[in-house]
Amino acid sequence: MSRPLGNARLRAARQAKGYRSQQDLADALTASGLTVSGRQVRRWESDNPPLPYPDLQRALVELLGVTSIEDLGFPAGPGADAGRVLRTPPAGPMTVPNAIQPASAASAFAAVTRAHRRLYWTVAPATLHPSVAAHATLGGALLPATAGVIRRTVASALAESWLLAGRIEFFDLSEPGRARETWLRALQAAGDADDALLGAAILAHTAFVPGWAGDRAGAAERMAMARTSARRGPASAELLAWLDAVEAECETRCGNTRTALNLIAHGEDLLAAGGDDPSSSPDWMDWFSAVRLAAFKGNVQLRAGHLPQARETLLGVMADLPADADKQMTVVLGDLAAVEAAAGQPEAACDFAIRALDLLETHWYATGMERVREVRRELAQWQGEPCVRALDDRLFSWSAMLSALAN
Repeated sequence: MSRPLGNARLRAARQAKGYRSQQDLADALTASGLTVSGRQVRRWESDNPPLPYPDLQRALVELLGVTSIEDLGFPAGPGADAGRVLRTPPAGPMTVPNAIQPASAASAFAAVTRAHRRLYWTVAPATLHPSVAAHATLGGALLPATAGVIRRTVASALAESWLLAGRIEFFDLSEPGRARETWLRALQAAGDADDALLGAAILAHTAFVPGWAGDRAGAAERMAMARTSARRGPASAELLAWLDAVEAECETRCGNTRTALNLIAHGEDLLAAGGDDPSSSPDWMDWFSAVRLAAFKGNVQLRAGHLPQARETLLGVMADLPADADKQMTVVLGDLAAVEAAAGQPEAACDFAIRALDLLETHWYATGMERVREVRRELAQWQGEPCVRALDDRLFSWSAMLSALAN
C-alpha cells in the first residue's frame, strides 16, 4: 500500500525556505506576530489540510515566497484571495476550465519536456528559456485537470521543466535569485509526483545559491535535504556521485578544498563501484558523468593550489568531453587558463582564455564567461604584455563591457 503524500506542496515550500521541521515554520510565523503551534502546521501538511484564516494565509504566502495560498496545496475557498499576492486577471469570455486530461495529454506534455532537455545543449539560453517557462506554465494549468498516474506523469515532467528553467537562470543567465524561486516551483511539482530522486536533484541545485555566495551553512543544510530525499530512491551511483560533486563545489567556494577533495574521491569510488552506467540513472540526469566529475576535480585541484595535478586532470577532461559539451568546455578552458596564470605563464593562460571566448560566441554560458573574467583579474601583473592586450581586445567589446558593468 502506498503511503499518504499529505500536503506535499506546503512541505516542499517549507523545506526549500530552510525550515527543516514543522515546528521551525510555526516558530517563524509566531515571530511575525501570529500564534501558531507545531500541531497546527502538521494539520496543514496532512492529506486534507484546513484552509488557514486570512491573516495566516498572507503570512504563509509572504514567508514562503509563493504567489497564492493555492500554491501551498490549500483548496480555494472563502477568504482565499486574502492570501494572494499577485492576482490572476479575470478570465476572458472564451476562457473555460481545463477538461479532465487523458493519458495522451500527459505523454505529449512529457515529450516536449524531453525535447527541451535535449535542446538545452545547443540552443541559446535567451532563446530557449521563454519556451521552457511557457511550457511549465502550461503544465501548471494542466495539473489540476489530472488524477492518479496521469497526474504523477504531468507533475514529474513539470518538475523537470522548472528544474531546467532554473538551471538556465542560474548557470546560463547568472540570475541566482530568480533560479531559487524557480527551483521552489520545481520542488513543489516533484512533491506532487512523489518523485524523491527528482526532488533530490532539485534540492541539490538549490545548494548552489548559498554555496556560490560563500554561505557554507546554507549550502550544507540544502545538501542534507538532498541526500535525505535521495535515500528514498533508490538512487544510482551516478546520482550519489553528483551529490558529492555539488557539495565539493560548494565547499571549494567556501574555502574548504581539503573537504572538497575528499568528496570528489568518494564520488570517484561510487562511480567505480557502480560502473558509471548512465542507464541506471533517471533519463533527466544528462548533465553528469565520470568525465564531468573529473571537471569538478580539476577545479578543486586548481583552487587548492595543486597546479600540475589540475593541469593533467583538465587536459584529460578536454580530450574526453563529448562533442556536444561546448558549455562545459568553456568552463574547462577557463580553468586551464587559471592554472597557467597561477603558474606564471601568461601567454598560455591567454591562449586558453581566448579559446573559451571563441566558444562563448556561439554557445553562451555565463558560468564559462565568469571563469574567463576571473583569469583576466589574475593576469593584472602582466597588464602590458601583448598577449594580455590581445585578450582584452576580445574580452572587452562594447557588449561585454556593458554586461560586466551591469553585473
